[in-house]
Amino acid sequence: MIPVLGVFAQDATAEVTTEPVWPDLGGKEITIAVENAYPPYNAIVDGKGVGWDYDAFTAICQLINCVPKFTEVAWDGMLLGISNGQYDIAADGITYTAERDKTVDFSQLYQAYDETLLIRDNDTRFTTSDELKKLPKFLVATQIGTTNEITAKALFGEANVKSFDTFGAAIEALKNDDADAVVVDRPAAEGYIEAQGGLKTLPESLNGIEGLAFAFPPGSKLVNPVNAAMSALQASGAWDEIYAKWFKPAAK
Repeated sequence: MIPVLGVFAQDATAEVTTEPVWPDLGGKEITIAVENAYPPYNAIVDGKGVGWDYDAFTAICQLINCVPKFTEVAWDGMLLGISNGQYDIAADGITYTAERDKTVDFSQLYQAYDETLLIRDNDTRFTTSDELKKLPKFLVATQIGTTNEITAKALFGEANVKSFDTFGAAIEALKNDDADAVVVDRPAAEGYIEAQGGLKTLPESLNGIEGLAFAFPPGSKLVNPVNAAMSALQASGAWDEIYAKWFKPAAK
């Protein structure tokens, strides 16, 4: 079971205080890398950056006294930029993996999710990945350099997968009948459905449950303050309010 936003346990020997003591970053500006093309986490609407990432870090910085500066960065260079300290934090719905953990530091996990197939809402040719693979010819789209690309190639074979620079381009290929499906994280798929319409997800989970986290340069002193703020927001209920604004509740 993947832990998501576990509240820190208090040291039994620590002095109990009535007022919480937050890490104070002294109004420090922190650069947060986002694509601005990955709803509901981040997108440009009417010329303004909006999404879960924006609201989450606005709330985090209110607690630990920092100023978020959101910087638009292409996905294919985002983790490299974080690893060499070009940005303070990368948001963008990043999946935690042990391999990525070798080059960047991560926050605690903030969301559990599964991967799914996004298809056109009028497509009745298949309802599972196995049925898709039985079609005489098919093409699956995804974004280059993502865990979704790894899943797509493992399930469908490299010859049947086309990787795009952005998920937006993969979605356009799907809508234009140039691809039969897109492998994507389910929360992001729901964001594209909400924003564009004409699409649907399949119930099938492609690769089990995974977790998302914020990425930091190795040895970053921001990890602990951000984790503390995330835990506090969860404990107060504010985290759930932000989540409910951008994500549909899970089906029961």
